[in-house]
Amino acid sequence: MVEEISEEELKKLPFMNSNLDLEERVDDLLQRLTIEEKFKLCSGTRGFETRKINSLGIKPFKMTDGPHGIAFDSSIGKLGTYFPTAICRSATWNPELSRKFGIALAEEVRDIGYHMLLGPGINIIRTPLCGRNFEYQTEDPFLNIKMAIPVVKGIQSQKIAACAKHYICNNQETNRLRVSSEISERALQEIYLPAFKAVVKEGEVWSVMSCYNKINGIYGSENKDLLRERLMEDWGFLGFVVSDWEATTYINKTEDCVNAGLSLEMPIARRYRRKRLNNALTVGKISEKTINSNLKRLLRVMFFTGLFDNEDSLPSGSRNSREHQDIARKIAEEGIVLLKNDNNLLPLNLGKLKTIAILGPNVDKKMAYGGGSSGIQCPYEITPLQGIKEICKEKVEINSSPADANLAIIVAGFNHERGMDSEFVDRKLFNLPEDQIRLINKVTDENSNTIVILINGGPIGMEDWIDKVPVLVEAWYPGMEGGRAIANIIFGDVNPSGKLPVSFPKKLTDSPAHKSSKTYPGNDKVYYDEGIFVGYRYFDKYNIEPLFPFGYGLSYTEFIYESLKIDKLKFAKGERINISIDIINSGGYFGAEIVQLYIQDIESSVERPIKELKGFKKVNLRPNEKSTLRFELSEEDFAFFDERINSWIIEKGLFNILIGSSSRDIRLQAQVEYISTE
Repeated sequence: MVEEISEEELKKLPFMNSNLDLEERVDDLLQRLTIEEKFKLCSGTRGFETRKINSLGIKPFKMTDGPHGIAFDSSIGKLGTYFPTAICRSATWNPELSRKFGIALAEEVRDIGYHMLLGPGINIIRTPLCGRNFEYQTEDPFLNIKMAIPVVKGIQSQKIAACAKHYICNNQETNRLRVSSEISERALQEIYLPAFKAVVKEGEVWSVMSCYNKINGIYGSENKDLLRERLMEDWGFLGFVVSDWEATTYINKTEDCVNAGLSLEMPIARRYRRKRLNNALTVGKISEKTINSNLKRLLRVMFFTGLFDNEDSLPSGSRNSREHQDIARKIAEEGIVLLKNDNNLLPLNLGKLKTIAILGPNVDKKMAYGGGSSGIQCPYEITPLQGIKEICKEKVEINSSPADANLAIIVAGFNHERGMDSEFVDRKLFNLPEDQIRLINKVTDENSNTIVILINGGPIGMEDWIDKVPVLVEAWYPGMEGGRAIANIIFGDVNPSGKLPVSFPKKLTDSPAHKSSKTYPGNDKVYYDEGIFVGYRYFDKYNIEPLFPFGYGLSYTEFIYESLKIDKLKFAKGERINISIDIINSGGYFGAEIVQLYIQDIESSVERPIKELKGFKKVNLRPNEKSTLRFELSEEDFAFFDERINSWIIEKGLFNILIGSSSRDIRLQAQVEYISTE
């Protein structure tokens, strides 16, 4: 057995000298490892950590789920702040709030003594039925980029590694360990790769998790094209690739993972068993140079996170602080989307209410613990019922009899049971369960002032009841402070400002992934026949009216858009376009508006979306206040990926600049011309 090095001996080794250049430290440590020790570091142990190397004092590198809080399965049951899920955070359209969330989450990871957070999840929401939609951000690549980068930067500012997942096209849970996502190069380039590319090139993410599924017949963990060629060589990724847990189960050859660039196999060695690695090395299927290259990436991140540094020199951690709880509530307040508000029933006037009936399966249900790997144990969770009671106190009677109340509130939706919003299996239903539909129809028959609040992780079908309900609030999974956030919204202490990060179709067959069983769920293969036409791009192309469009959300106030100005109507290669608009709060409430900028290519040699999101700004305004918002566009914003030449291009011609409150509510429009094709 190898003796553990003494602390005094360890301090004298060059790689322990924090004054040396980081790459020198990495190289020094790497050259001291034996080949057997290198093999040991290629796979995990105990579920969520690497093996320790006693001879060099290398401590375990520890990883924890999940995307919205330290998960109970990987943190050994430690209590953590339950932040709203990613789809709720993306509905805020607030990158600065995402950065604060990343910092807070990293502080929690630091506090339990871990080094890497397995998140953010940045897979595109392709189908409403994906069981993990609640962990993902959006259907749109641009919004995905803008909400992912600040999370990564926030996490890593605390010397905790972020891990962008699941690379790539893990857009369903059904048959996830065997299915091959059959997809075009253009769809990869324009829809599914951009957020991963951005967190590498702009966010400088330290780790990327390879997916369960195959991509065009090759598993993510052995996909040399996606890992070594694109991620590392083309994008300049300096960190390491870790497999999703058990993602290597059905991969046949150890050498394919090594040569593709998989640094760490989790949770235990399968392809990277030492005997298999040694056999592959002996017969020349892998080289020690390649092993070193992969391992150097892991060691580099160990140094990034301070694994070899004095703990006193590292950022301090904290858990369940008031600051973290406030961030959780703020995300929920900004992420909740008001979808319907007939006759301005909301906000409620507490002084005019005597009785409220509150019903529904989610009215007092806690949601933190469940959903798979992202389940959290938190010190408390404010349910919708608790939040409403806190505001009503003794002033309003709360019961469960709609016929005898001034108004009724139904808290419906899903939960994290398998078959609803959960890892491992996709949702079985697009519509609400039948008992909930019956409840909504019964209550609305008894009380016309009925408010439906949805707790769920993605689009829901509503055709059986939406016309009867005057008020609809999408609350997602709003975290441990969610009940307070919901109450603050409906009673007007907070003006809703969330906008949908995903389209809500009227029926499932309106969704592009649901044209046939071939496109979802597939069998051995699932075909992405819709190509680049995902989400609102598809609804626009086929002139399908969604139930609620991408970017949609109501406010208690009104906003006027005016004075669109563009600094140049013609632009050439290398030039930028500067755009400004004025926005005025013309209503009676303080509120925030999310102004969205879309681009439309009027004539193209290939089929392009009718519009594509290329900018947004969130602005807070007092009544009658005006603000000037500015956008800057580069030529890349007008480009598309041309499979004929395997490259991004921009063609000369006319483009529409569309400014609106949602993808279907365009308020201002202008035209520009690109005059250069070099």
